[in-house]
Amino acid sequence: MIAEIIAAGSEMLTPYRQDTNSLFLTEALNDLGVQVAFKTIVGDNIDHLTGAARIALSRADIVLFSGGLGPTEDDLTREAAAAALGVPLLRSDALLAGLAQRFAARNIPMSPNNAKQADVLQGATILDNKNGSASGQYLDTTLFHSDAPSVRRIVILLPGPPRELKPLFSEQVVPLLAASLPPRFLAKRMLRMALIPESLVDARTAPIYTQYPDVETTILAGSAEIQLHFLAAADTLPAAQARVDELSSRVEAEMVDAIYSSHGESLEEIVLLNLGVRNLTLAVAESCTGGLFAERLTAIPNSSRNFLGGATVYTTELKTLFAGVPKETIDSKGSVSPEVATALAEGIRQRTGASIGIGITGLAGPSGGAPGPDEHRPVGLVYLALATATGTEVKEIQLTGDRDRIRFWASQHALEFIRRGLLL
Repeated sequence: MIAEIIAAGSEMLTPYRQDTNSLFLTEALNDLGVQVAFKTIVGDNIDHLTGAARIALSRADIVLFSGGLGPTEDDLTREAAAAALGVPLLRSDALLAGLAQRFAARNIPMSPNNAKQADVLQGATILDNKNGSASGQYLDTTLFHSDAPSVRRIVILLPGPPRELKPLFSEQVVPLLAASLPPRFLAKRMLRMALIPESLVDARTAPIYTQYPDVETTILAGSAEIQLHFLAAADTLPAAQARVDELSSRVEAEMVDAIYSSHGESLEEIVLLNLGVRNLTLAVAESCTGGLFAERLTAIPNSSRNFLGGATVYTTELKTLFAGVPKETIDSKGSVSPEVATALAEGIRQRTGASIGIGITGLAGPSGGAPGPDEHRPVGLVYLALATATGTEVKEIQLTGDRDRIRFWASQHALEFIRRGLLL
């Protein structure tokens, strides 16, 4: 079965508010074996909302509405759902009495427009909202279509605030769906690769994943990595998982060590895991990334077991003071140079006693280097150095984009530099 989520509210069509309910609902529906095929955001317009509801009812087995159940003129979900379904709204005396009691308990007069919150789709089950005044509704119905008689649809109306929607859905909707849906299970896997072009990944993996039409494959590019998502549905979880695992194994055999994670772990987590397995420690001296490398690692709980810390050495003076970079090296070679990157890595390793030292220096922009050896070096030029007990390796990279992008990609290159170094 497939589902469609309709988020009602003009505020979500502005830059100031985002729909996050659909993410929660998608995960919960997947756990029930239901695949979300469509998500729609509709403003507070009865014609637009009714049209979206009719489209959803024509193509999805389960249609969920979030928001638009309040008392104001622009709360139109109940009316739109009723019009799309062709059923009347009936005022519930029990809901109306409950609303009156709720307001009386707070010593607040109940406005007449609150009464519309007691309107219920004919045949719907009322879902009690313990955290707000807008009750949810659940309707399992049979619709007639000229080309497909007796088409079953499940329509669910949910309040918009997440603190109301989430417990209501988990406590009341999930049991209803679990009891009425046919057994269906979804299995998922995610493979992650850093610093590799999307086109190259697809060229190498498409001949494999196209042999599995029963597994939905999605390639996502962004944040200096590629993600391959696999999704399979079957009557049992082991059957679905077997298809996903088989495809994943074949793709892993093709991409080999380009894949840094086969179960969704972040690059930071994998680096720390590999350090831990080898009982190694890491320290950093970073210039152009301004502490971003350390921030990414320390965002992982218990990272201090293997990441000792380091220094943000943005100025010439601090490169010398904290990482022991000779001033004459900076003066003669420039701050953005393989020699300084080497000195940063070796210096921070020596001063902290870490097994591995990483040095990062570069030009993040938007302006170029300072007068001297760096002034003609291009924005985006970055040098990385990795120092261990057996020697130091230096890497030069040329990045593009704005300052934030260059800084993030430099930190990503540094993490991948360490990961691949640990594979040797």
